[in-house]
Parts: sequence; structure tokens; C-alpha cells
Amino acid sequence: MHYIDVAVIIIYLVGITLLGIRIGKKIKASSDFFMPRKFGKGMMMMHAFGTGTASDQAVIVSSASFKNGLSGIWFQWLWLFCTPFYWLIAPIFRRLRAITTADVYALRFGSSVAVLFSIIGVIGLSLKIGLMLKGAGALIDAGTDGSISTDLAMPIVALLFVIYGAAGGMSAAIITDYIQGVLTIIFSFILLPFVLHSVGGIDGVREFVNDPSKMSLVAPEKIGVFFIVAFGINSLFLIVSQPFIMGVCSAGRTEMDGRFGFVVGNLIKRICTAAWAVTGLAALAYFIKVGADIHAIDPDRVYGQMAKEFLPSIMPGLLGLFIAALLAGVMSSCDSFMISSSALFTENLYKPIFKDKDKLHYLKVARIASVFIVCFGLLFAYSMEGVVSGLKSWLKFGAPLGIGFWLGLFWRRFNSSGVWVSTMTAYFCWWISTKPYFISLLERFPQSETWGVIKLVKGKYSIYEPWQIIFYLSVAIVAGIIASLLTSKPKAQKIKLFHDLIGTPVKFGEIVSEPCTLPEGVEPSNRKRWFKGTSFEICAPSKISYLGFAVSWIAVGMMIFIFKIIIEK
Repeated sequence: MHYIDVAVIIIYLVGITLLGIRIGKKIKASSDFFMPRKFGKGMMMMHAFGTGTASDQAVIVSSASFKNGLSGIWFQWLWLFCTPFYWLIAPIFRRLRAITTADVYALRFGSSVAVLFSIIGVIGLSLKIGLMLKGAGALIDAGTDGSISTDLAMPIVALLFVIYGAAGGMSAAIITDYIQGVLTIIFSFILLPFVLHSVGGIDGVREFVNDPSKMSLVAPEKIGVFFIVAFGINSLFLIVSQPFIMGVCSAGRTEMDGRFGFVVGNLIKRICTAAWAVTGLAALAYFIKVGADIHAIDPDRVYGQMAKEFLPSIMPGLLGLFIAALLAGVMSSCDSFMISSSALFTENLYKPIFKDKDKLHYLKVARIASVFIVCFGLLFAYSMEGVVSGLKSWLKFGAPLGIGFWLGLFWRRFNSSGVWVSTMTAYFCWWISTKPYFISLLERFPQSETWGVIKLVKGKYSIYEPWQIIFYLSVAIVAGIIASLLTSKPKAQKIKLFHDLIGTPVKFGEIVSEPCTLPEGVEPSNRKRWFKGTSFEICAPSKISYLGFAVSWIAVGMMIFIFKIIIEK
């Protein structure tokens, strides 16, 4: 690399680390470390964007688009149709006035479910950190032409975000996310104009690829409507069970800060996703143009290879900016995941056992836990075959706990037994659906072939993943409902507090002394309910909820429409 590229990377890394350490000096208690509740719309927007956007996703989307065409965009746009629901989810999390999502599960279902959520949450975030490190390592390896290998890059990146994240906590994560978010946007678009220009734009891509199916947003045999719908439903269960969502929704000063940040930040991400998909397809056209053997190219390295191919020849420093932005993308997500998983361990696993310690003790435990959690993520990264396969596993891992959240939110009768049974049933159904004897059993049914339940992948039969999702979610929901009906009702007092919290808007500047409690002097709001006299708890949305939900859907529709016009004109 040119010395200017190296200088750009060093300046970024030193600057972001010193900023995190400086913020860390102001942290005196674990509550400040985990949930500061002091940021406005701009910060919350970039925090949501930075937390939800990382360089591994560029690897995944560009890799899938290189192999499958533009339909590869759905490996991240699977969340697109969930985005309007973020407008409704954000105030729920903010009003619960919790530090961690496990606090919410403890209130609604009891301590055993909180422990279950904490264990699964810590493991899930460790897996996600590993997935991101794997993607970042692949990009750095390809971008430096092997000078820095994937195996070497992963621990270096991990060390960097551990230093400032463990020092400054969630405040450091949010403030650095603002800077890193800007760099991530640069990272997403810096390659696109050069790669497109090299093949003659979108028209040139069509000419060299010469396959209409690769220019389509839907590929029926691989990523069709059913695939998109099934993973979209799965994502609604997954999003509420992700521990970091509490920080994304609740670290703002007001409900509107969280709402605006969560929705707008993720809409910006969807735009970046479109850039990754087009870059991946344009890379395919470029390699065809230069006569390369596209079957010999590792799709996970395509994005990084394009950077190495084009940026150094344009201007010294551009490759350095690309790698700095790449690091920003992964670090802005991993720091938030690290803090959220550390919060789960400290607040919901450690504190209940080691009670009555001082604030500095718990702060020290939180920082130590952060380091160990990232180490587990590194182990997963080294064992992972590829980023796309790793993503599919992670997408399914957290969804089972989301069943408990949604049923507990809308049905008062749902209890801790229902959560345990639905969660374990979902994992069991997921596990058994991967076994050869179960697949052989399905092959005997004539509908399996008609409905596309079984697919031949790399010479082996397996269940088509959308059917796998429908199977484990539907069976788990039914099992959880039956378990709740056959066991005792949950405590009425806890159910009342849970819904009082959700129904009572957050006042600006209010102080919460204990997680999941109303501030002193605040009376529960009396909101209009649907289905009165039943065990269902569904409150009538406010006007701002209706309006924001509708506007979000319009934004989603316009995004798809504009993208189709650009690629099809």
C-alpha cells in the first residue's frame, strides 16, 4: 500500500480509539456504561445506522449478487419490510424503561426466562461479532492483495474496538458511530461509480452478464417471493429478540428520538445495500469483460478485490480511506453488540448472584465481560465456512425468543412455561429439520416436490429454508400457546406493571431509579384498548403511530420502485 493509504488508516484508528478512551473517563457506573439516555435524533439515527450496518453485510450482498444476480440484495433487504414496524417497536422499548431486554423478560415472565434470554443473547451476539469479523477479514485480505490475511486481520480489528468500547461503553459507541456512520456511507458508494464506468454503466452490465434472471430482483429458483416473505416474517421475530435493540431504541432523550433514529437510520442502510448489490453484479460484468474465470473467484473476496483493482490507480489515499471506512463499518456494529452482551451478562447473570457490590465493581465486571465475549466471537469467526452461511445461521438463531416477546405483548395469558416450550420447540424443530432421516421422511410425500419443500444443494437434499422457517415458527407458536393454557396464569400484578409501562409515554428528563419501573410521581396512562373484556392486550395506536407507519411504508415502496427504474431503464 502507498504510504498515504497507511497514514489515513493510522489517523482514523488512533483518533477513534483516543475518543473512546476520553469518553470512558467520564463513566462512573454500569448504568451510564450500558444506557445513557441522552442523545438526540441525529446521534440516534447514526447509531441505528452504524449498529445495523457493517462491512460483513457488503461482503454478503456483493457475494450473493455476484453469484445470483441482483436478487442477492435480499440477504439484507429481508429486513426492508420490517422497517415500518420499527416505528411502532421503538416507543415500546423506550417506555419499558429497562437497561437490557432481559429486564423486560424478567418483569413479564420471571427470572428463569431472563436467564434464558441472557444466555441465548450473549451467544447470539458473540456469533454476530464473529460473522462481522469474518467479513471484515475477507475484505482486508482481498483489499491488500493478501498482505494482511483474514486470520491476522480479524484479531487486529477486534482489539481496536475492544479498546475504546470497553473504555467508553454505550456513550462511546454512539458518539463514534456518528463518525463511523459517515465513513460507512463512503465505504458503500466509493467503489460503485468506478466499477460501473469500467463496464459501461448498467447497460454494459446487461451486455456482459447477458442473463435477464441476474438483472431481476426475484430469482424464483433461489430467492423468490416465498423466500423473501418467509425470511421477512422470521426477521420480525428476530429483531425484538436482539439485545442491542434496547440501546438503539432507548438511549435517546425521548421516544421520538428513538423512533426517528431507528427508522431513518435503517432506511439509509437499505440505500447502502442497493449500492453493494449493484457493485457485486458490476464486478461480475467486469471479470467477464477481462476474461477471468469467474468460477475460480471467491465471491466473499469480490468487494475487496474491486477496491484493490480500482482505488490505488485513481488516487493515493483512496484505498486507505476504503479500509478505514471498512473498519468503521465493522467497529460501529461490534462495539454496540459487545456492550449489549456485556450488559446482559453483568445485569442479568452476574448481579443476581453477586449482590450488593459497589458501582465500580460492576463496571469492572462489565469491561472484563466485554473482552471475553469478543474472544468467543473470534473463535466462531475462525470456525465459520463463509459469511453467507454464517448469516443464515444467525438469522435463525435469535428468532425463537421473539415468539415469547410478541405473544407476551398481545396475550396476557402467555406465561413463562409458554416461553420455555416455544423456544425449545423452535430450536428442536430447526435441528431435526437438518437431519437426513427427517428429510428422507419428507421426500415420501408427493407434495414435497410440488411445493418445493426439498431442494438439491451441492449434491445433497435439504429443506428449502423458507419452509424450514415456517415449520419451526408455526410448531413453536402452537406449542407455546398449549403450554400456557395447561399451566398456571402469570401474576396479575406483573402483567399490569408491564402494560402500564408500555402505555405510559416517557416524559423529557424523567429519571428512572430502577429498571422497568415508572418514575416517582408518574401515574399510568389510561389508553384506549381493543377487545376489552378478553385476555388480549391491544391498545389503539396514536395518530403519530399511524402517520409514521404509513410514511415508512411509502418510503419502502419508493425505494423498491426507484431501484427497479435505475436497473431496468
